Amino acid sequence: MKQNILLLAAALMLAACGQQEPAGTSSAETASKPEQDMQTANAYVEERIDIYAPVTLSADLSGLSENQKAVIAKLIEASKVMDELFWMQAYGDREALLRAIEDPTVRRFAEINYGPWDRLANEKPFVEGVGEKPLGANFYPEDMTREEFDAWEQPGKTGQYSVVRRGPQGEGELILIPYHDLYSVQLNRAATLLREAADLAEIESFANYLRLRADALLTDEYQASDMAWMDMKNNVIELVYGPIESYEDRLFGYRAAYESYVLLKDLEWSERLARFAAYLPELQRGLPVPDVYKQEMPGSDAELNAYDVLYYAGHANAGAKTIAINLPNDEKVQLEKGTRRLQLKNAMRAKFEKILLPIAGMLIAEDQRKHVTFDAFFANTMFHEVAHGLGIKNTIDGKQTVRDALLEHASSIEEGKADVLGLYMVEKLHEKGELDGELMDYYTTFLASIFRSVRFGASSAHGVANMVRFNYFKDAGAFTRDEETGTYRVNAERMHQAIQDLSRLLLTLQGDGDYEGVDALVSEAGEIGPQLEADLERLAEADIPVDIVFKQGVEVLGLEKAAE
Repeated sequence: MKQNILLLAAALMLAACGQQEPAGTSSAETASKPEQDMQTANAYVEERIDIYAPVTLSADLSGLSENQKAVIAKLIEASKVMDELFWMQAYGDREALLRAIEDPTVRRFAEINYGPWDRLANEKPFVEGVGEKPLGANFYPEDMTREEFDAWEQPGKTGQYSVVRRGPQGEGELILIPYHDLYSVQLNRAATLLREAADLAEIESFANYLRLRADALLTDEYQASDMAWMDMKNNVIELVYGPIESYEDRLFGYRAAYESYVLLKDLEWSERLARFAAYLPELQRGLPVPDVYKQEMPGSDAELNAYDVLYYAGHANAGAKTIAINLPNDEKVQLEKGTRRLQLKNAMRAKFEKILLPIAGMLIAEDQRKHVTFDAFFANTMFHEVAHGLGIKNTIDGKQTVRDALLEHASSIEEGKADVLGLYMVEKLHEKGELDGELMDYYTTFLASIFRSVRFGASSAHGVANMVRFNYFKDAGAFTRDEETGTYRVNAERMHQAIQDLSRLLLTLQGDGDYEGVDALVSEAGEIGPQLEADLERLAEADIPVDIVFKQGVEVLGLEKAAE
């Protein structure tokens, strides 16, 4: 009873004042930082801000009813709440930080990064007085050690939807606060907006999902709404919303971060993709591992659809922008319903044209550049997401999930698995005549995409996965580098063998729950080597963007009237 009273008191106190001290900051350091450091920070940001190419997020809404347009406007308003919450999770007090930054360029860079750390430069601080970003972001006390957490006897301490804070007694006391308590003000506002959107929705299954998701925000019980999301079939407007991915928690990989995507389905492209989902059971059976590592059969009720993104918010909008989604993450829902794969076509097209083609023009052998195509980029990205549904979710000894066994490495190994199994799927479907173009299109576009992705840095789950994949394929001879031209060339035969071998390695590590093996792999192959670093520097000197940043909102979409 005493613990519950303390927890409630802390929850109320923190809800009233917003958050604890922003992660990685010191007010004393901020006040005393010399002016020359400010100038250095400004110069750094002036150079870095151009790594983001501006993209306007628009779509053809002419076929929508007035009610549908009003739903979109309401969902965009609700998405802004996810922005608020992600700031609190990633940093702390957004307004205090932005008010303290006088230079408008530095302020804009902080907005893009949702904090004072450069997400595409291994979380390097760029605001004076700010220290290193805590691995646990703002999910844990900054002074908490792993040992203290491990020794803490608290049921539910590894849950996705709670934060850890110091109790009233300070050092030595930890308490657990559910999201729905700590963020109750914001979540009640978000739930109201989702319910208002549901009242306007013309598809009952979509309205039902919105209402269940609103309920979930206030209870942290998301499984029912995930099931409802998987049951939707006919809605043109789509929403991905809530605390979803755990990449922001680099300490343990436990805590989920708030985000939102407001999407509009591309019916023509979605129809083209629908047939691929039926192949999942067959592809699972064909994985290059013993049967025990592929005993879980993915649900056959999965969907592949293409969308135009209308709005990004929260974790989805921080640093590198997602161009494909595979959800839900709940293993029970995945096994019962499968997953839904959402390809974000307009964002994908922007990255291909503004980033991937210029990279290929510098780093891919001249005679192989013709193999870098948007269709191959789209397919590789899509099958990466589909491949999350392949493999195994629970260790083969039946004792725990792969996520729990691999802890902070779980996300990076899962992303690496999806990378290589996506190529495995491309090979198998190409053999069946289900994919157009040459197999070299997919291999070469994949290699060019590695150079695009590794520029995100090695601090994120995707960054580690990119480097493991690059170094493994390099050592296997899947591609070679010409010293004279500084370009890379795919070896198709060795690429095929490397796909088989790396698939087997990652699936086995996951199934065995082999934390030590994964830790060794990441330590040995998860870093950017000097030659690759020099080649990436050539891309920077050529002013090739690293990623994109959006101009978005109801004004961009012409929905000002619908938002009234």
